[in-house]
Amino acid sequence: MKARSDRTRSAVRKAIVVALLFAAFLAGYMLKSSLQADHVHGAPADANKPAIPQKWYCSMHPQIIRDGPGKCPICGMALVPMPSDLTANAAPRQLAVSEESAKLMDIVTSPVERKFVTAEIRMVGKIDYDETRVKDITAWVPGRIDRLYVDFTGIRVNKGDHMVYLYSQQLLEDQQALLAAVEAEKTVKPDSNSFLDKLKFANADAVRKRLQLRGLTDEQIGDIEKAGKTVDHITIYAPIGGIVIDKHKAEGSWVDTGMPIFTIADLSQLWVKLDAYESDMTWLRYGQEVEFTTEAYPGEAFKGRISFIDPVLSAKTRTVKLRVNVANSDGKLKPEMFVRAIVRAQVAQGGTVMDPEMAGKWICPMHPSVVKTQKGACDICGMDLVTTESLGYVKVDTPNEAPIVIPASAALITGKRAVVYVKLPGTEKPTFEGREVVLGPRAGDYYIVRSGLAEGESVVTNGSFKIDSALQIQAKPSMMNPQDQNTPTSHYEHSH
Repeated sequence: MKARSDRTRSAVRKAIVVALLFAAFLAGYMLKSSLQADHVHGAPADANKPAIPQKWYCSMHPQIIRDGPGKCPICGMALVPMPSDLTANAAPRQLAVSEESAKLMDIVTSPVERKFVTAEIRMVGKIDYDETRVKDITAWVPGRIDRLYVDFTGIRVNKGDHMVYLYSQQLLEDQQALLAAVEAEKTVKPDSNSFLDKLKFANADAVRKRLQLRGLTDEQIGDIEKAGKTVDHITIYAPIGGIVIDKHKAEGSWVDTGMPIFTIADLSQLWVKLDAYESDMTWLRYGQEVEFTTEAYPGEAFKGRISFIDPVLSAKTRTVKLRVNVANSDGKLKPEMFVRAIVRAQVAQGGTVMDPEMAGKWICPMHPSVVKTQKGACDICGMDLVTTESLGYVKVDTPNEAPIVIPASAALITGKRAVVYVKLPGTEKPTFEGREVVLGPRAGDYYIVRSGLAEGESVVTNGSFKIDSALQIQAKPSMMNPQDQNTPTSHYEHSH
């Protein structure tokens, strides 16, 4: 009996403990539900104040905003309640968020600054002969080619090497006239001043000049006079050193005056012909240094200077032809090689190119390698030198001459307009305002700013699209809307 009583008391105690635990669990659950409801719906501080509709957004993609809970259509994450600070911005083009929301949206800003930036213009092209160093060996008198000392192309020759052995009847006649004139000179008395004697000397000089025009050297003419007899052949010599790139005639061929027999190219100096895009022309200047590489010598850079910029744009390729003079004393570079080139231009205000090595100097408009510190004439062609400033160069001595620039990632470009989001100073919460700006050309990782921003302001470089998306969700003007529009306008409304 006693044992049964003990078991009854034990069962009662267990029932009481279970009841107490259940009551505690129920109370905790109700309290938790109440706190969650207060967090989600917000405890009204003022009963008369209208409640703000709750929005839900994706923490990874803040532009995804919904009226209720759900999943992000991009990443599949569960949407979370949006803090009220993302839905209560009064200014038309401003978005104010909390510090936590700004971190969540991964917003990064950079200062608007004055600095010299470098534009890198990349081009492709190929190597070609320097046209000024290509010469034809031609027949100076009509005749027959009895021997070609160079009988195949590709051979290297030096200036003055014998190239052609030519028979000419006309040359024989001129030599006979020379010998007759020389014999006539011998009959003139040393102290004679008569007109006929002077005419004899003039006649001999005229025949010598004619033979020079036929291609004979002074030494050959002197040998003919000393020997007192004519020669029936003339030897034609190489006018320059280089490579024989073309052979126009064979032995036994008859040629007239002026007919080419060989073509020689001096490869110690070459041209690199490049194609520059129309949009890159603002950075290119005559005389600029160009660096390029070839497939044959990977890792080795060659340098030259721009010697010509085509004044006409190609209608088919929308590119401009550039020509670069390149020294090739070691013979590594070969015509028809493909090259990849780059020009680095430092940009100053007004789109001018800053190059301290070129500014304030004088340059030849035909030969960019001739640069002098004062006015004068070209050592090669004799043309008057021109100032480098007239070709678009400038020497900048003060930082105030540097252009105002922003990182390229800060600009949202819609075609005709460019918008940046500026972080406003002196606000309680991080506040961002959309602003239209006028941009100049892009220089590397920066855009030059023509107007719309001041030095020292901060622009958003990461998160601009998230800010813009939030503004669009709130039916506020964004990058897609011009400044004079406060609400979005559809294509249909524009068309009708």
